[in-house]
Amino acid sequence: MSRLFARIVGFFSNRSQVGIDKAGNRYFTRTEEIDGIMKEKRWVVFKGEEDPTSIPVEWICWLNGQRKRAPTPEEMMEFEARRQRVKENVALLKKEEEERRAKEASMGKRISTGKVGGPDLKSFIQQFPRSSEDDKMEEASRGMGGLRNSQKKAAEEAEADHESSEPTGSGTTYRPGTWQPPS
Repeated sequence: MSRLFARIVGFFSNRSQVGIDKAGNRYFTRTEEIDGIMKEKRWVVFKGEEDPTSIPVEWICWLNGQRKRAPTPEEMMEFEARRQRVKENVALLKKEEEERRAKEASMGKRISTGKVGGPDLKSFIQQFPRSSEDDKMEEASRGMGGLRNSQKKAAEEAEADHESSEPTGSGTTYRPGTWQPPS
């Protein structure tokens, strides 16, 4: 019982107030021996309702031990001024973007959504001349008829979609842009 009483008395007597934020939350610390090791405990006492979102980031870092020293009032004012400048810059950028879109709409230009499509690789590959081996395969497939021809054509298309992981051909048979790394 006396141990519990000593701990309660120690809780109130060893704590020291480190600082106060602009919302009125008070921050405390105390050192406590746990298993023979001195540990520093940090906590916040909220002013009014317990609202964790009212704690500034600098104080959260201090509470979690990411900062060794508590933020000073001057530092807090500097961070607040920086946050205000960022908010003003964001508002200015939004306003400029809206003006640019309105101007483009009035001029009848197409408004870009910001999405960019990739290159059309098939049309790019078709720009290059085909090798004589491809022509021979195409002639042989034309010679076959009926169901076998359609099955072979489907197999060739599937093979073309799944190119090998190694580059093929050299010299005159090499086709630039056909090799794709394995995925």
